Amino acid sequence: MEIRIFTSADADQVIALWRECGLTRPWNDPRADIDRLVGFQPGLFFVGEDGGAIVAAVLAGYDGHRGSINYLAVSPARRCEGLGAAMLAHAEAALRGLGCPKINLQVRADNRDVVGFYERQGYEIFEVVDLGKRFSA
Repeated sequence: MEIRIFTSADADQVIALWRECGLTRPWNDPRADIDRLVGFQPGLFFVGEDGGAIVAAVLAGYDGHRGSINYLAVSPARRCEGLGAAMLAHAEAALRGLGCPKINLQVRADNRDVVGFYERQGYEIFEVVDLGKRFSA
């Protein structure tokens, strides 16, 4: 797998991957998410390509205080090959290169397999309350 920065030509494959992995929600438009990120931090959106197909993707972000990891996805047919760990390590290296001191990420509470994946990558559960406010639907 080759890890590279996302290009607009990757959008359809990435959205299909997110959907296949159950990462999309009816209230979030994945194309709008992509457009916002590419317009703001294009160098922190990575795809894993193998044989011309996008098999993994990850969005990273950095606000100058904390980094974030979002939409880490690996094709279900390619899981347990180390692709998720490789994508995560690539995003972490990019964030460290920007001087990022800490990464926060969110996992839906019922997604225990993914929590276990992140724990194996050195992440720990912090006892915090996650609050949010939507500005648009």
